[in-house]
Amino acid sequence: MKKYTVLDIFCGAGGFSCGMEQSNFVVVGGVDNNEEALKTFQYNHKDAATINHDLSRIDDNFIELLKNTITDGIDVLVGGPPCQGFSIAGKRLIDDPRNKLWLAYVKIIKAYNPKIIFLENVPTIISMNNGQTSQRIIESFNELGYQVEVKTLIASDYGVPQNRKRAIFVATKKNLPKFLFPPKNNCKITTEAALSDLPLLEDNLGLEESDYPIRELTPYQALMRKNSHKLFNHSAVNHTDKTKAIISLVPDGMNYKSLPDHLKNTRKVNIAWTRMNSQKQCFTIDAGHNHHFHYKANRVPTVRECARIQSFPDTFKFLETRTSQ
Repeated sequence: MKKYTVLDIFCGAGGFSCGMEQSNFVVVGGVDNNEEALKTFQYNHKDAATINHDLSRIDDNFIELLKNTITDGIDVLVGGPPCQGFSIAGKRLIDDPRNKLWLAYVKIIKAYNPKIIFLENVPTIISMNNGQTSQRIIESFNELGYQVEVKTLIASDYGVPQNRKRAIFVATKKNLPKFLFPPKNNCKITTEAALSDLPLLEDNLGLEESDYPIRELTPYQALMRKNSHKLFNHSAVNHTDKTKAIISLVPDGMNYKSLPDHLKNTRKVNIAWTRMNSQKQCFTIDAGHNHHFHYKANRVPTVRECARIQSFPDTFKFLETRTSQ
């Protein structure tokens, strides 16, 4: 059976590529301009070409470089452009240059003419600017010979222990069958079911590489551990005693509202002092998760715990500094 080839743009550390490989695709390249993220991408996708380039600036020289690097064409183009311009967490300015990064797809499609395109972003990309941005994306793909299906999905509906909502655009060549989004599997994985086999690190800070102290306790943990013989990236932040004392006052699944009045305003954001809920799916893990805490331990989650919540397998190793990870 033929394995389809994939080019991942805005690839970051390679999470999209990891999922494609798990689905029996072959990742042949990743493009991003974050050097540290690309080191992690290359480490985990050793047979893929890694190209450092700012995708807001695509000219003929870059297209020539790309085609000289990936010479046999591609079947699938995937990626998630940086979402800050569309996110409700940002200002959502119509003229934010990040809102035009999807144009990189158009230029690469013209160069490679792939069979299938995946574009992933925050749900507000669909409604922003009265829907004009998403409509422009769809019309551009239509003009290049593709039919487009769009849907907002929640990761927890598909066996991921995270309530992460994302808009998914899937474009297929018009001579191919229309894409059908898969049905929900209704297998809800709780935060505890995802993380309970990992050391709490209450008495130490852990290590970047260690042995598993116990066997897996749930089917999800067994799935994440498949082919993994070491535990990577499970080291804790060394909080001050004061910070740990405040965290300890927040019960499982609660937030700053559970704190005494004199502590409620110690962090002036509405997500402050939020503890994971052990019996529910986790909130969305983002790049600045220092307001969020483990459901039991009095600390922010480790990199491995964040990875588990996002369904990265334990074999996926993050490189560079903890901040970069």
